Amino acid sequence: MANSITVAGVDAGYGSVRVLHDVSLRVEDGETVVLLGSNGNGKSTLIKCITGIVTPSRGTISLETDGARTDLVGMTPEAIVDLGIALVPEGRRLFPALSVEENLMLGAFRPAARARIADNLAFVYNTFPVLRERRRQQAGSMSGGEQQMVALGRALMSAPRFLLIDEPSVGLAPILVTRVIAKIKELKEHKGLTVLMAEQNFNQAIKIADRAYVMVHGRIEFEGKSAAELHDNPMIKRYYLGV
Repeated sequence: MANSITVAGVDAGYGSVRVLHDVSLRVEDGETVVLLGSNGNGKSTLIKCITGIVTPSRGTISLETDGARTDLVGMTPEAIVDLGIALVPEGRRLFPALSVEENLMLGAFRPAARARIADNLAFVYNTFPVLRERRRQQAGSMSGGEQQMVALGRALMSAPRFLLIDEPSVGLAPILVTRVIAKIKELKEHKGLTVLMAEQNFNQAIKIADRAYVMVHGRIEFEGKSAAELHDNPMIKRYYLGV
C-alpha cells in the first residue's frame, strides 16, 4: 500500500513568534522531496511539526500507511516514531559521551525495530564500515562526517518507512557533503524509504531530489516538480545559482 505525508495549511511558531504561514506540501511513497531555503525560513520548524516536537497552531499533518490515515498533530514524538517516521536532526544531536554503538542502539527502541536489531545493526555497519571499526569510540570524539554517519545509522535502527533529514550538510567540508548526500540516495534506494530533506545547499540537494519546495519567510513560494523545472526557475537562479 502507498505511504505518504500530507501537510495542509499549517501555521506554527514559538510563543508569540509565528514562523510558518499556511504551509502545504505532500511527500509521496518512495519520493525524495527537498525543502530548500536559507537559514531562518522555517524548514526546521516544519520538520519539527511533522515529528511532533512543535505543535501547529492551525492546519493538519496526516500520515497514510497501509491504507490507514493518522492525524499527527497532537501526537507525541515517541508515538510518531513508532509509526515509522525517523528524524536525523540538524547538528546530529548525538550523546557525545556514549559510544558509537550505544548511540546506534538508542534508535532501536520502537517495538517494530526490536526484533530486527541484529539485522539493522549489521546493515548500518555494512553501509558505514568505519562505524564498525570505531563502535567502542565515544561519538563526541569523531569527525563531523563520521558523526553524521552515526546520526543516519541511529535513524535506520528504528526500521523507518519515512526518513526526515534536517540540514545534513551543516558543519561539513564540501567533499563530505557530497559523500553524505550520495549515501542518503543509496540508503533510500536500498531500504525503499520515503525521504523529506531540509537543505540549503541547492547544488547538492538537487542531485537526489525528485521534487522540491522552496521556503521563503515561512511560506512555500515555489514547487519544482523536476530538476529541470528547478534549474529554470528565476528565483532559484537568483538566490542559489547566482544568475
